[in-house]
Amino acid sequence: MKKLFSFPNPVNDASARTVALGVVTMSVVAFFTNQAWILVPLTYGFLARVATGPTLSPLGQFAVRVSGPRITAWQRFVPGPPKRFAQGIGAVLTVAATSVWLLDSWSVARWILLPLIAAASLEGFLGYCLGCTIFGWLIRAGLVPESICVECGDLSARYAAAGYPQS
Repeated sequence: MKKLFSFPNPVNDASARTVALGVVTMSVVAFFTNQAWILVPLTYGFLARVATGPTLSPLGQFAVRVSGPRITAWQRFVPGPPKRFAQGIGAVLTVAATSVWLLDSWSVARWILLPLIAAASLEGFLGYCLGCTIFGWLIRAGLVPESICVECGDLSARYAAAGYPQS
């Protein structure tokens, strides 16, 4: 049971970006077509990924088993804890949007999708994880113990690997 409720560490960035592109697609379709029911699978996906990683998420399974391994340009492994945190932010936004929709206000709920669309677009198209950046800030502020992700608190190794000069 403990293995079911775990999150992978490290995470294949190609799979994470594929999930983000799926989230962008579902959110944009819901936003522009007024198909609020799309919030239900979108919310389920985030809750499933926070709880079990890709295990119980259809989009996560597609990303890990089908698309992620085939996108060779995006193949690299990144820390799992910040990705789980980012999924948690998505869960909060989709639960909020779904709750507002169920209270009969789709016109308000759809606007809650905009920050989700923006963050998932950054991740999916550019490989920039906003949730991961916030997670690093929380570690440096002392609000999240560095022991959860040592690499996240000190980004110098990641910048060096990417070829950026050290200051």
